[in-house]
Amino acid sequence: MVTHSYILGAVKPIEELFPDPEIADKSLKFQNYSDVISYYTHNSLKADGVSEILNVEVTPKKGNYEVTLSSSGSKSQLVRFAERHVEIFNKNHAQKAIKGMELLKEFGVWNPMKNYHVNDSPSDGTSKWCLFPPLGLNVMGQKGLLLMHYPPWAVPQLATFNNAMTMNRWERILKSAGVLPDDVDYYKTFIDVNPIAAPGSGESEYPNDYFPIMMASAFFDGPKDRDYIKSMLELYLTPPGWEEDNKYTLPLLICGSPLYDPQAPGWFRTAYTDILPQDANKIPQVNVMQVGTFKVRPDSKRETPYFIGNHMIAAGVTGKCTKHPDKIPDIRQYQAQDLVAATFLKLYHDNPNIHPEEAKRQACERWYGNPYGLGAPEPKAPNDRRTICALAQMDLFFEPLPKPHPKYTFEEAWKRCADAEKQDNPCSGKIKPGGTKG
Repeated sequence: MVTHSYILGAVKPIEELFPDPEIADKSLKFQNYSDVISYYTHNSLKADGVSEILNVEVTPKKGNYEVTLSSSGSKSQLVRFAERHVEIFNKNHAQKAIKGMELLKEFGVWNPMKNYHVNDSPSDGTSKWCLFPPLGLNVMGQKGLLLMHYPPWAVPQLATFNNAMTMNRWERILKSAGVLPDDVDYYKTFIDVNPIAAPGSGESEYPNDYFPIMMASAFFDGPKDRDYIKSMLELYLTPPGWEEDNKYTLPLLICGSPLYDPQAPGWFRTAYTDILPQDANKIPQVNVMQVGTFKVRPDSKRETPYFIGNHMIAAGVTGKCTKHPDKIPDIRQYQAQDLVAATFLKLYHDNPNIHPEEAKRQACERWYGNPYGLGAPEPKAPNDRRTICALAQMDLFFEPLPKPHPKYTFEEAWKRCADAEKQDNPCSGKIKPGGTKG
């Protein structure tokens, strides 16, 4: 057995960046912040493929939190993890979120709905906010990065993203795009433009939008002491060991469509207005399926390839069968767009120097049958056509209890598509849903 100890950071800022142990479900038995930090660190180790980890001990010592990792694997792997773990939570990265929180409180706009319900979720209860940077996700092994809006309150309750519907659906999309099961976790790493855990439905739905675009721009971007978003992007887009001769950083998938949760692309538009394409009225564009490159900062060493995609759960929330499979909210269009996004990320793992337009072309050829992603999706491969149908069936038929989940497994949905009167059409015959989805 090998061990490695390191100082994660000073007690006060670290406790502000990790959720209070009282937030977590009682089944987790968190007694103090040491338990919380240990649990999330263990999850990050697992996400990074450090399977030989035996123990994570976290101890307050002389005003700091000391972490000791024990493993049956290699010492060098633990050292690499520790170095990046410390960097993530230092004053140049995650601690910048504390500045944003302090400013929100100074202006009296931190959790404006405190003690009131904003949705009907029994587990969410009244509105609660806590800082929540990327906890329990990859520290050093990510193969792509997602830019999203904010984490739902259920995450600090359960101390994991793995039970979130958004991540469950994204995992299905990744596997369907050809990402190997053992690699899926490496494509689930993300940065939120608002690093605040809050009720997962109600804070961002538009009548109750307490996390607007200007909030990210004003409190988590800006001067160097609180440019949290750009600092975290630059760090996560170039993981340890990134090859010096790589032309680009890791690719960035910017998640949020016009019909559902557009705040991450909205922040991207305000932050990088000058480099974006413009329409006929000279309005900078951040459209779904748009690709390009940008530099996180003007002096960044490398450009970052980007892809504008849907929010991962948008298909399940707003997708339905329509007479227009060439545009959202048609469920077939959602599936094809999401599969193109996942394929785009995977192509960069296969070739880190591929041009984003070429990566999009290859992905669109597979899932649309044309190089532009235009029209109704018509994949050339029979299995890809059925994949779109099966994924659509899973999103169209949903069960609310005991917790929200697809009515059909992928295998069951696949069989429904194979046996349908109009094979592989999720919106026809007996497999078409009724009600608002149909």
